[in-house]
Amino acid sequence: MPTYTALTLVPDEQNAKDLGDAMERLDPEPTGVGVFEMEDGSGLWEVGAYFVEAPDQAGLALLATAFSAQGFTISELPEIDWVAKVRRELAPVEAGRFWLYGSHDAENVPEGVVPLLVDAAMAFGTGHHGTTKGCLVAFDALLNAGTGIERVADIGCGTAVLAMAAAKELPVVPLASDIDAVAVEVAEANVQANGLEGRVRCLEATGFDHPDLTGAGPFDLVFANILKGPLIALAPDMAVNVAPGGHAILSGILNPQANEVVAVYDGAGFDLVERLELGDWTTLTLKRRG
Repeated sequence: MPTYTALTLVPDEQNAKDLGDAMERLDPEPTGVGVFEMEDGSGLWEVGAYFVEAPDQAGLALLATAFSAQGFTISELPEIDWVAKVRRELAPVEAGRFWLYGSHDAENVPEGVVPLLVDAAMAFGTGHHGTTKGCLVAFDALLNAGTGIERVADIGCGTAVLAMAAAKELPVVPLASDIDAVAVEVAEANVQANGLEGRVRCLEATGFDHPDLTGAGPFDLVFANILKGPLIALAPDMAVNVAPGGHAILSGILNPQANEVVAVYDGAGFDLVERLELGDWTTLTLKRRG
């Protein structure tokens, strides 16, 4: 059965959300509707929907006009098992001492690396994105510097690859939290697949808002690979939950956004240790003063 997509751009958040709500009432109705702010700094919002029947093009055109949107781009997607395709095509990733691979490459893991098995799944963070790789490279640099780390948290953990990396290289039990219940389930499955049961604890939480996180801190190292907006909002809590002299490794930051994040965290009591750019994305290593 073919799948259809309909995508448009909207100049403001309210019209985008209202358009998304209106699309839910189309006939044929979409199987899903998404409303997302573009990450390119344009201020535009993307509204998209999936259909299992060809969508009503006239109805979409009327909605675009009503909500000041650009004309919809409608596409028919081929019938592809996307997860299987990604598994076949994703090559292993080397990030410092760490080697991220899918199960299809299990026989090709080289000697002398720290292997992390992460298959393509519904959660973010396979390591092929510059943000995840950047966090691992930054962590590798802290390890090479002999940084003392006894308590670790991975906030917005996705696949939990960062928490697993810490568990493999340190005598710690990292806490890996995510706001998304599906991501937590994927994280738990990855922990088991890497033989780390009991070595990583996965939690559903918004930021540090969980008694296990607040009770375990302050942390010597916190990973937060999310996005600029949530990172900025998290700065006051990060100052409370990172120990004096402890580190935060932040990513999910587009290169032009990095200075703003550095400035906010400077105001929250953090010094910049290292800035790493991989493609369009920046990873920041920060140290809490005190």
